[in-house]
Amino acid sequence: MTELRIRRAGPADVETLAPLFDAYRQFYALPPDPALSRGYLRDRLQGDDSVVFIATIDGGQAVGFVQLYPTYCSLAAARVFVLYDLWVQPDARRRGVAQALMSAARDHALQAGAVRLDLMTARSNLPAQRLYESLGWVQDVRFYAYSLRLHGGAVDGKE
Repeated sequence: MTELRIRRAGPADVETLAPLFDAYRQFYALPPDPALSRGYLRDRLQGDDSVVFIATIDGGQAVGFVQLYPTYCSLAAARVFVLYDLWVQPDARRRGVAQALMSAARDHALQAGAVRLDLMTARSNLPAQRLYESLGWVQDVRFYAYSLRLHGGAVDGKE
């Protein structure tokens, strides 16, 4: 791997991001759906609903992304970001890509005045947990996470 570059993605990056996003969804046992991936990313990026950073190598080959959703914490009366998606292509792992994406996410949240970044990960995703903890993230053991299915379909890949 040569030069690693992290930059904020925009609507023009949808076609580049979509295969990565689709691979991320497949990691969580969802079927391939390139059209859904393109549409979802297009809607998020055009509507400024999320912040996406893309990792490229070798002059532009996309190898990973991180997606943040802005929200607020009522108790802190402040902005927070939810780091919802992090994906690095398998052949680009263990080369600092995920760490660089996480750093870009942290820097963005700080510049936006956020007081915290939150994320959830699968209990079985031990490599990701090790990465997060190595970067100073702390597991929140005070709260349980719940989901309520509203329109059918999967909740994080589970029926």
